Amino acid sequence: MPHSDQVQTSVLAPGVSQMALSPERLLDAPLLDLLAEVDITLEESSITDPGFTGAAVVTQDRVVLAMRSGQPDWERDNVARALLGRVLNVPLAALPEPYRITEV
Repeated sequence: MPHSDQVQTSVLAPGVSQMALSPERLLDAPLLDLLAEVDITLEESSITDPGFTGAAVVTQDRVVLAMRSGQPDWERDNVARALLGRVLNVPLAALPEPYRITEV
C-alpha cells in the first residue's frame, strides 16, 4: 500500500473530475468543500431501506453520490468519503462491518 502522503490519480472517463487526492485530504476536508473541489454532487436517493447507505453513480461525464434520506450525519459523512475514495482511487482502509462496498 502506498504511503499516506502519496496520491493516485483517478481513471474515470474524460469530463469527470481527475483531481488526485491524498487520503488525508479526503478524510479531513469538510465534506461539502471536498465535493465541490472534485465536482461531484450529493443527492438524496429515493431508496429508503435502512440497509442502503449510499451509492456512487459514475457516468461518462459525472459522478453523483446518492445517499439515503434521513440517515445519521456521521454515517452519511463516512460512507460518502469511502465512496469518493473508491471512485477516485484513493487508498483507504475498509469500512467496518456491517458496511460493504460492492461494484456493479
